[in-house]
Amino acid sequence: MQDPHLALRFAVAIGLGVLLGLERERTKSEDGGAGVRTFALIALSGAIAGYLGENLGLVWLALAMFVAVAALIVGMYVVTARRGDTGITTEVSALLAFLLGLLCAHGQLQLASWVAVAMALLLALKDWLHQLASRINATDVAATLKFSIVTLIILPLVPDINYGPPPLDVINPYKIWLMVVLISALNFSSYLLIKIVGVEHGVGLTGLLGGLASSTAVTLGFSQRSRQAGEDASALALGIVLAWTVMFFRVAIMTALISWELGRQIVFPIGLLCVVSLGACYWLWQRNKRRERGEVKPGSNPFELEEAIKFGLLFGVVLLVSRAAQVYLGEAGLYLAAAVAGLTDVDAITLAMVDLAQSDASNLQVAARAVVIAVMANTLTKSGMAIGLGSPELRRITLPIAVLLLVTGTAGVLLLV
Repeated sequence: MQDPHLALRFAVAIGLGVLLGLERERTKSEDGGAGVRTFALIALSGAIAGYLGENLGLVWLALAMFVAVAALIVGMYVVTARRGDTGITTEVSALLAFLLGLLCAHGQLQLASWVAVAMALLLALKDWLHQLASRINATDVAATLKFSIVTLIILPLVPDINYGPPPLDVINPYKIWLMVVLISALNFSSYLLIKIVGVEHGVGLTGLLGGLASSTAVTLGFSQRSRQAGEDASALALGIVLAWTVMFFRVAIMTALISWELGRQIVFPIGLLCVVSLGACYWLWQRNKRRERGEVKPGSNPFELEEAIKFGLLFGVVLLVSRAAQVYLGEAGLYLAAAVAGLTDVDAITLAMVDLAQSDASNLQVAARAVVIAVMANTLTKSGMAIGLGSPELRRITLPIAVLLLVTGTAGVLLLV
């Protein structure tokens, strides 16, 4: 074999077969089964079939070899099924190994490598995936399917037109639903994470995970809990501040994903808030020696159509109010709208400011300030919960942290250039 490129194709095919075989070797029964050598040979046979088909015009031979390999794998399955092992994961993987060899023979080395790594990952995560499946109920599956149908089938039919009298023509059904999809996807990842790791954890991890789902819910729950006898207010304060910190990072990441320019604009003030809140978390962690526990509630599935429609309507209203405030009251009106909206929900006003910045680059600084103001307003709401509903000890701990965060956010807004 004098062609180095051809040698590389065969070498990659064998290597990918070995990769899959190594993973399958762990689950191979004592009575035998497909392992490293078998998978390497199957991938090599696919590469040979592809080579003969491409260079010698024997296209039919590739199909014949695939049928022969499939017949062998079916025979292997019949034998293992008689022993009580009815799973077909190894057999399907072996067929895919043959196809990976074909891809390598045709020069699709990168695609074959990606597919092989994905396969190995899925095979290695067997226990984890089964655990996840056991925690996802039928309602979650139904909600996700309905949301997928509405998004993938109905969304392309939604008009991509701005409605409303100029200059308030900001209601675009297509763009609004796209934002709903993004927020729902972000929330669903948090929902899945909580489902995966379970509901009961140390207070610190509870605040961290709960902040992904709802930092407001964590603040409310821990504040009320702090009034119960025997509760450690310092540990609960750590959970609350961790939830706030997650919210800061969430806003920054979400904004940058949609609008990199606006994300860069808010990185300084939001970064300051992150640094201060992380410092507060570290201080609370150092002084907290008890290992209290808490429960994370994942809430409803973010893919529930009712929840998605509610957020879409809220987003539309915030879009309209923000544009009206900007048009009729100027920048001050926009900042006021951001503060009012941020008292209850940060996501909607953040997305509205992303839309504002994308529609006119000159509004970038104004939109950035409005996002930070909304974050501060939301922090103010949660601080009020902790101070008003929490125990005196929780109030004593969270009050200076809240003041420091609000001062930091105000300085960040003033320093935005």
